[in-house]
Amino acid sequence: MAYVSQKKKDAVAEFTELINSHDIIGTVNMENLPARTVQSMREKLRGSVTIKMSKQRLLKVALEQSNKKGVAELANHMRGMPALIFTNENPFGLFKTLKKNKSKTAIKGGQTAPNDIVVPAGPTPFAPGPVIGELGAVGIKAGIDGGKVAIKQDSVVAKEGDVVNQQLAGLLTRLGIEPMEIGLDLTAVYENGEILTKAVLDIDEDAYYNDLVSAATWAFNLGVNAAIPNATTIEPLLAKAFTESKNLAVNQDILTDLTVGDTLVKAHGQMLGVARTLPSDALSEELQALLSAAPTVSASVPAEQKEDDNDKPETKEKEPADAAAGLGALFG
Repeated sequence: MAYVSQKKKDAVAEFTELINSHDIIGTVNMENLPARTVQSMREKLRGSVTIKMSKQRLLKVALEQSNKKGVAELANHMRGMPALIFTNENPFGLFKTLKKNKSKTAIKGGQTAPNDIVVPAGPTPFAPGPVIGELGAVGIKAGIDGGKVAIKQDSVVAKEGDVVNQQLAGLLTRLGIEPMEIGLDLTAVYENGEILTKAVLDIDEDAYYNDLVSAATWAFNLGVNAAIPNATTIEPLLAKAFTESKNLAVNQDILTDLTVGDTLVKAHGQMLGVARTLPSDALSEELQALLSAAPTVSASVPAEQKEDDNDKPETKEKEPADAAAGLGALFG
């Protein structure tokens, strides 16, 4: 049996206690992270988050010895130089805080690509020359456009986890592509028996908000169209019912204090339509004058009455009077 120093036993015990006493345990990659950046992040997170580093083997043993079900799976998400992060805060808020405090930087030869590195199509600052061959050597298709080297199509030059060689690192720097991020890289989080990976934690808040707005709009439209009354739809449903009932009453010549004006306007339009089909010598002088002055009017009322007609009381008062006068001229 291999000898284990007391120092290592104490380290494992300390990590195990931290794991058991916190709701959220995460693993972060500290590789290539300057000491000043680590110190700065510790200061910003002080009081809500604890970050501790140790050898990967000791961290795995501590996770295995914890009494939290499933937390040992977190060891499968350790990358580079792992450390454990302990908090009781929301894991999504924690990821957002760590991401917000990252900064972009160029990749160096020998470093591992944190994500797929894509060189986009488009112009470059390079003049024609050997650089075309250099680009081709790393899988980038390029040509000449407007006297400059141009990349013909998007090219994935390194997959996540690939080690970038010196040649590719130099080209990416010259192209102004900075795939590396300086900051704490939270790779996964344990919460309530589940492992939340970086892909789950990295939420596009704008897209999420837009999805919520769309969902609310669709739900509202469904509620109104399906006549489902609730606190949000009751007013539009009542307005819709009022408009439909009023239109029905007008179209069916049902007289009420709300429909009499519209009914007279409809009758006036129908009267004008009939009068225009009669020979002029069969019409009275008053009716001929009325036809000359009147525009062409549809003989039916539109399916939907415009609510803003209520803003025109003078028109509402005048139209029934004109309609009554026209009816009198035709039939009086």
